[in-house]
Amino acid sequence: STMLNAVAGVWPVDMGKIIIDGKDITRLPEHKRAAYIGRVFQDPMMGTAATMQIDENLALAARRGAGRTLRVGITKKENAEYHEVGLLSGGQRQAVTLLMATLKKPKLLLLDEHTAALDPKTAAKVLEISNKIVQENHLTTLMITHNMRDAIRYGNRLIMMNEGHVIYDVRGEEKTKLEVSDLLQRFEQAGGEANDRMILS
Repeated sequence: STMLNAVAGVWPVDMGKIIIDGKDITRLPEHKRAAYIGRVFQDPMMGTAATMQIDENLALAARRGAGRTLRVGITKKENAEYHEVGLLSGGQRQAVTLLMATLKKPKLLLLDEHTAALDPKTAAKVLEISNKIVQENHLTTLMITHNMRDAIRYGNRLIMMNEGHVIYDVRGEEKTKLEVSDLLQRFEQAGGEANDRMILS
């Protein structure tokens, strides 16, 4: 989460550069990075405006990174489009947040433990939707998770970190052969302590 906050511009970095699609965004403020980055938070309430309807939230997302003026908040065309897309979410706020984060096809999608606050059945559904959207739109995505099974199953590269350091980096065929026990062993070898979320996943 610390790394994602640095990439998103919430916290400044002390050294190094953040480059997205060849553009150095290291010194851009958070609101200007919105043109490049979509983000889904752990707390479903953080990604949407709770007092606004689904179509209004999606209209807000469609204007991410654009200049704001005084005009009608949502057009009839948008209303029809968002109504259709919104129904696909099954009313799940986190699914709506995911739709909002990917509506403008960001250069980078940040998924910050976006299923951790959900019950297992809903979490599985949101992960399926996430994977479908990422695959269909060919989105570069950083997904943070403590769920070892999800870390193995999703994505084409797995990077394990402990106290800000990369302790394991695996991809391709080697990644597909991993078991949860392999990851726990790597983590403990690096001096980390596995928590219940890691062990029970």
